[in-house]
Amino acid sequence: MNDNIFHLTLAIPTYNSEKRLPTLLEKLKNQTFEENINWEIVIIDNNSKDRTALVIENYQKTWDSKIPLRYFLEKQQGAAFARLRAVKQARGEIIAFLDDDNLPASDWVAQAYAFGQKHPQAGAWSGQIHGDFEIEPPENFERIQAFIAIREHGEKEYLFDPYNLRLPTGAAFVVRKQAWCNSVNHVLVFKGRLGKSMVGGEDLEPLLYIHKAGWQIWYNPAMHTYHQIPHWRLEKDYLISLARGCGLCHCQLRFINAKTWQKPIVFARTFLANLRRVIRHLVKYRGQLKYDIIARFEIEFYLSSMISPFYSLKCYFDNKFGNNKVVKT
Repeated sequence: MNDNIFHLTLAIPTYNSEKRLPTLLEKLKNQTFEENINWEIVIIDNNSKDRTALVIENYQKTWDSKIPLRYFLEKQQGAAFARLRAVKQARGEIIAFLDDDNLPASDWVAQAYAFGQKHPQAGAWSGQIHGDFEIEPPENFERIQAFIAIREHGEKEYLFDPYNLRLPTGAAFVVRKQAWCNSVNHVLVFKGRLGKSMVGGEDLEPLLYIHKAGWQIWYNPAMHTYHQIPHWRLEKDYLISLARGCGLCHCQLRFINAKTWQKPIVFARTFLANLRRVIRHLVKYRGQLKYDIIARFEIEFYLSSMISPFYSLKCYFDNKFGNNKVVKT
């Protein structure tokens, strides 16, 4: 086998993960395969302030040389920058992304690679993501669990629905490098959640470009990952901020698959559809929003989605007149 040819790159964008990374790296040490796969691990340190770099340096000293463990520092803050750097550095034809709080099953890498071989038209794919909760989640949490990257969609393969923004989460997903490099050659609007801003969209935007270029996006139930959810991600303030951030990017994401003449229609439909959702939700849960965190999350998401057309206008003018840094591939 040619050592310069890698079938797969396992990419880990990370930030302040000195305590999380060792658990993930131990999981990767124990991956099992039915066929010989030449793969590597690439860690993108997104400007960490803790001892993440030292942790990786110590691991590299004792790492199995058959699986290269490579480290890169990306100083531009944001998940979008980290992923772009991962794609640039990846030597594999397939790039499998794991967040630093994802714990893959022992055959996750093998299943990710096998699916790509089985579906050559797949530009991206993702599997089942289960919750590993530090504390018990609130009642009816399953209604909003997808917003915290928990996806359990059954045991059958299927194509995602990009036109309705039904797509994989940014955690534990896989892309074909050719699909990314040939498709995601745009200015990226969404950079990731930075500081107090919880505006999302950085997960879905590249996938929408990949789909727009003609690639398929699949759900592969054979890939299992466990997402560690600390207690603070179930607290009211965090959940409300998350709901608002997920809603604000809604219209701008829909614009990606729209022709120029369709964008005013998308603008109006997004506003009106979510206005209806807000009204229906208020009628159904009136008197409960103060106490029911799940219902409160949902209406915050609908409200933010309703105003997302106006947020998209703000993004447009900020980018046009240089008031907002953008991400370029």
